[in-house]
Amino acid sequence: MDRGTVGSASRGRLHVEIRHHGASAVVTVSGELDHHTADLLRESLEGCVDDGYARLVVDCSPLEFMDSTGLNVLLGARLKAEAEGGGVHLAGMQPVVARVFEITGAEAVFTVHDSLEAALAD
Repeated sequence: MDRGTVGSASRGRLHVEIRHHGASAVVTVSGELDHHTADLLRESLEGCVDDGYARLVVDCSPLEFMDSTGLNVLLGARLKAEAEGGGVHLAGMQPVVARVFEITGAEAVFTVHDSLEAALAD
């Protein structure tokens, strides 16, 4: 299992770390994902797909907050990944983040896992 850090970036209250696990890009998102920080995640996810990693596993366990802008970034990444034959898997969402998906019904269009380990085993 390749758990080496491939890259990481930070913008204010959001930190994004990317590493590869087989054919998947594991994107760990920590902090607050909102209008001011969403571009960092968008650029990271799009870069993964552009680099040939169409299966994106987003580790949300350290994510403390997400608004509708963050949800839109994930929806956009889902469309781009699916166009390349992949998809977006969400792992370890905290209740405050999971609530955004429940309220909007977006949980129905993502594969959601209880933990990062479960997402990587899928």
